[in-house]
Amino acid sequence: MAKILITGGAGFIGSKTAHKLISLGHEVVVLDALTPQIHGENPEVTSPLYRSIIGKVEFIRGSVTSRDDWRKALKGVDAVLHLAAETGTGQSMYEIERYVNVNIGGTALLLDILANEKTDVKRVVVAESRAIYGEGRYWSDELQSFVYPDSRPDETMSQGDFEVKYPGCKENLKLVGTTEDSKIHPGSIYGITKQVQGEMVHLVCRSIGVESVSMRYQNVYGPGQSLSNPYTGILSIFSTRIKNGNGINIFEDGKETRDFVYIDDVVDSNILALTVSGISGEAFNIGTGVATDVLTVANTLKKYYGTEVPTTISGNYRIGDIRHNYADISKAKRMLGFTPKWEFARGIENFCRWVDGQPVQEDNYEKSIQEMKEKGLYK
Repeated sequence: MAKILITGGAGFIGSKTAHKLISLGHEVVVLDALTPQIHGENPEVTSPLYRSIIGKVEFIRGSVTSRDDWRKALKGVDAVLHLAAETGTGQSMYEIERYVNVNIGGTALLLDILANEKTDVKRVVVAESRAIYGEGRYWSDELQSFVYPDSRPDETMSQGDFEVKYPGCKENLKLVGTTEDSKIHPGSIYGITKQVQGEMVHLVCRSIGVESVSMRYQNVYGPGQSLSNPYTGILSIFSTRIKNGNGINIFEDGKETRDFVYIDDVVDSNILALTVSGISGEAFNIGTGVATDVLTVANTLKKYYGTEVPTTISGNYRIGDIRHNYADISKAKRMLGFTPKWEFARGIENFCRWVDGQPVQEDNYEKSIQEMKEKGLYK
């Protein structure tokens, strides 16, 4: 793959992948809209990730919702790493048209061009998300089977009961790693758009003889991620709160867990997805296979920053949030040759060291919470 297009290539995952591809001798084209929510109002000043790739890639400022921008970006390209997307789970529940237009509509334009116009594209790698699995996969001793609980209802969470339930089960369910063949049942508009993106790419690419791979990232973190976007990235949100001397509000009971995967491991997985043969039509979970609870995250951040701010386990919750989800990565190990190198303890130490060297960002957390309250999504 000599020339690779990365959509969203000025973002966190995209820019880091671009640097790695360049170091391996590839030519990189980046298509990015430089949206203010991610890059600030003046990207040349406010977006270090954007500045880091200028002069090293062929950069096109444009949108995946523009056919002309796609055509310009696809010229002479051998493969596409399609990362460009709106990514806030909570925000997607009230900015529905924008999320659908960018995530699904933008992917539809790419596939329409590949299906109807002559290009050199041989492989498309698309970013899906762990959000497509909803509450993920559990084991029921009573039923002696794996089960896939639906989203938790407002009625039970409002009473302080945050555990997942499954019809016919009185005992607590056992959380297990989510495999790629697990039930797909997203609990947010964002998750639905990611599901549809993956299905569209595999369906169309198969029909036109283009290889396709989809990547189901868990919670990606590391140096370089946005510290000012209050809609995504719990490590960023907590870090910015701490650096501003503001208290941390822990949703639910603090026992909810996520699979945090370090950026360098994600970049390595993208390179494998672009280059490994014999994987067309496959989807891969990209994570660590380890669940870490949110209270542990908050306490670890405070320890590394040496700053004591109030931590409140508030019992607040967001409609559509999942309780747990961690990846079973055995398929990615077997077929991609992917093995994460960064354990959470080492990765978060590196992340905190990087944050300590950054200017303190404006804390927009309360604004995002107020938006969700107004929409009835924050309780």
